Amino acid sequence: MPLTANDVDRFEASRPRLEAIAYRLLGSAAEAEDVVQETFLRWQAADVDRVEVPEAWLTKVLTNLCLNQLSSARARRETYVGQWLPEPLLDGDPMLGPAETAEQRESVSYAVLVLMERLSPAERAVYVLREAFGYPHREIAEILGLTEAASQQIFHRAKRHVADGRARTEIDAAAARRIVEEFLAAAASGRTEPLVRLLTGDVIAIGDGGGKIPARAGAFEGVIAVAKFLRGLFKPGGAKRALAGGSPGVYAWTANGEPAAVAVVDGRVVGVMCLEVTAEGVAAVRNQVNPDKLERATARWAAADHGEPLLHVF
Repeated sequence: MPLTANDVDRFEASRPRLEAIAYRLLGSAAEAEDVVQETFLRWQAADVDRVEVPEAWLTKVLTNLCLNQLSSARARRETYVGQWLPEPLLDGDPMLGPAETAEQRESVSYAVLVLMERLSPAERAVYVLREAFGYPHREIAEILGLTEAASQQIFHRAKRHVADGRARTEIDAAAARRIVEEFLAAAASGRTEPLVRLLTGDVIAIGDGGGKIPARAGAFEGVIAVAKFLRGLFKPGGAKRALAGGSPGVYAWTANGEPAAVAVVDGRVVGVMCLEVTAEGVAAVRNQVNPDKLERATARWAAADHGEPLLHVF
C-alpha cells in the first residue's frame, strides 16, 4: 500500500535524529545517509498503519541496519589503505545531532568517534543510544533484542572503555579558535620549539588519505616526532601545491565540536585537522585528507560565513 503524505511526513520528521544516530554509529556521513534511505524503503514497504510508535520502529530498523553495516565495515577496514579516521562534520552540520549536554557533545567528538572503533557493534549501539539520545535501557533492550540488565552492563562497559581512552575537556567556540590560531602560528613558524610547548609529551598525529592522498601508514608518536612532522607539513613546497591543487587557505574552525584547522582550495575542503585538547595541551592531531570523506565538509563550507584564512600554506 503506497505511503500517504502523512506517512512520508512522519518519516521526514524523524530523519534528522536517524541521521545523527547513524553517523555516530558508522563514523561516515555518506554511509549514514545510505542507511537512513534504506530505513525509508523499509518504512515504505511496511504496513505503517499497524506501527504503534513510529519513532521506536524506525530507530530499531535503523540501528539493526547499522549493526550489519558495522560488521562488514570492520572487514573492509582491514584492507583500508593506511589509517582509517571518521568523516569530519563541520560546525553547524545538522547530522551532528543534539548538543544540549556535555555527554551529547562528547559522543560526536572526533576523539570519541575514534575511540568507539574499539567497541563491539553492540557496545557502540548501546553507548550511542543511551549516552547521546537518552534512550532508557528498556527501549534499548527491545531495539537490540537484549535483556534490560544486559543493556545496562554493556553500557557501563562501553562507557568505561571510552573514558579510559580520553581526558575530557570542554572548550567553547572562542577558546577553540584561539587554540587553532596559536597552533597554526606555531606550525607555520618553521621551528619545532613553539609546537613542543603546545603538545603533550605523549601526543600522536594520524592522517587518513585513503590511498588517494599520501599519508603515513602509522601514527607519529611523541612530542618531538609530532612537532617535526607538523613543521614539515606546513613547510612550503611545489609538490604539495600540485597535490592539493593550489595553495590552501587555512581557517580556524570547529569540527565535531573540537578545534580544527580547515584547509580550502578554490572553495573545496582538502583537509580537516582535528585537535584533541586536554588540560595539558594538544594530545592528538588527526588529519582527514581523503577526498571521499570531505565532500560533505565542502558542501557545508560553501554555506558558511568563513571570512579570510589565517594563512596560506605550501
